[in-house]
Amino acid sequence: MELNILTLCYLIGSVTFILGLKMLSNPATARKGNLIAAGGMTLAIFGTIFLYTDEEGNKLHNYGWIFGGIIIGGIIGTLAAKKVKMTAMPEMVSLFNGMGGACAMLISFVEFHHIYEATRNMDSTFFSDIIPLGHYIAIVIGAVIGSISFAGSIIAWGKLNGKVKDFSFKGQHIFNLVLLGLVLVAAVITYTSTTGGSNFPFYITIALALVYGVFFVLPIGGADMPVVISMLNSFTGVAAACGGFLYGNMVMLTGGILVGAAGTLLTILMCKAMNRSLLNVLIGSFGGSKAGASGASKEQGAYKEISISDTAVVLSYAHKVFIVPGYGLAVAQAQHACHELEKILEEKGVEVKYAIHPVAGRMPGHMNVLLAEADVPYEKLLEMEQANEEFPTTDVVLVLGANDVVNPAAKTDPSSPIYGMPILDVELAKAVIVNKRSMKPGYAGIENDLFFQPKTSMLFGDAKKVLQDLITEIKSL
Repeated sequence: MELNILTLCYLIGSVTFILGLKMLSNPATARKGNLIAAGGMTLAIFGTIFLYTDEEGNKLHNYGWIFGGIIIGGIIGTLAAKKVKMTAMPEMVSLFNGMGGACAMLISFVEFHHIYEATRNMDSTFFSDIIPLGHYIAIVIGAVIGSISFAGSIIAWGKLNGKVKDFSFKGQHIFNLVLLGLVLVAAVITYTSTTGGSNFPFYITIALALVYGVFFVLPIGGADMPVVISMLNSFTGVAAACGGFLYGNMVMLTGGILVGAAGTLLTILMCKAMNRSLLNVLIGSFGGSKAGASGASKEQGAYKEISISDTAVVLSYAHKVFIVPGYGLAVAQAQHACHELEKILEEKGVEVKYAIHPVAGRMPGHMNVLLAEADVPYEKLLEMEQANEEFPTTDVVLVLGANDVVNPAAKTDPSSPIYGMPILDVELAKAVIVNKRSMKPGYAGIENDLFFQPKTSMLFGDAKKVLQDLITEIKSL
């Protein structure tokens, strides 16, 4: 009876994961979907703790350790989530994803160690005679991919908060391939070694996978971090699914498959949005020092500035305005001021919409989450394809902290590292006003041709202060 109840708990948990994932596709239902999936996970966890029994009928014990870990982890996670700034959200996502990879790696480690301890006193035989090949493959995949996800996510976290710099050397890709080959060799040696011997080869497998995870992410440029985070997220899902397979835990298997599939699809979609292959992302070092060097050598003309008062007049007497949010908006925590500007302009009869590039910000959906926090209606957030159709009929485009995603060089300059990347065609509007702190290049490390076009005006300053001054000026008109 208890087994049937536990199975029902797992079934309900799996259904809530699927339902929650579906609801996350719409900001209007995303919060509720997140809570539903969390509720299903809670049910599955407590069902496992109190209802699970092994083949000998033994239940789980050590409740002190189990609930101690849940309480400590819950407190740390809650405090971290409540205190994190929206600009630091990508780092937190990467860090938490790394913790998931570490858990998957430890599950595989414990499973192998359990088998090793149970067989080490037997007559000398091979692990291949004790562990079915499929079971061992699940152990190795969980250990290797979990280790890569953990180490890679920590490096990605360091890159996003500026603590880790891009690092590459000649022949690094060959070095990485050799390192990956050594991981596979160590895994094979482990499986073909004797049970009475040392489990050192398995430790070497995990250690090499951790090193590979570090060197796998180190050379990748900052502009590609959203893709890398999404890919590492899918890695963690696959590793978690292997853990579910090892223990016959259907809800863990389902959750891991969903995370792995969703992360893979998102990675593919982002690569498509950048018009680049995943291989190019992994070996191209887009956003690294090379891109910056090539971009710096290009000669540009003069740019023109615009004042707050002139900007207020242009926006107030426009019929249609598009706002393009970027990372600069997030850094300044200006989303609420942006929404207030939108409301004031609409009171004057101006139609205001937002253009969202798929890879704007530092993580997938960063701008959507940022604006949703300020209660911007979802209907006003137009995806790149929709926005590009409307730019020719737009009077003014206000670019707030965005850079590479509005750079026309992606369409006109074959030598540019972002050439071929789909962009927001803001230059098709009648006028473009760009708010930036300075003329410093964006994450791709190149100058933006848009800034030097005749119809573009630069409005320098912190996005939040600029928007607040704009609001004051418009109210006085």
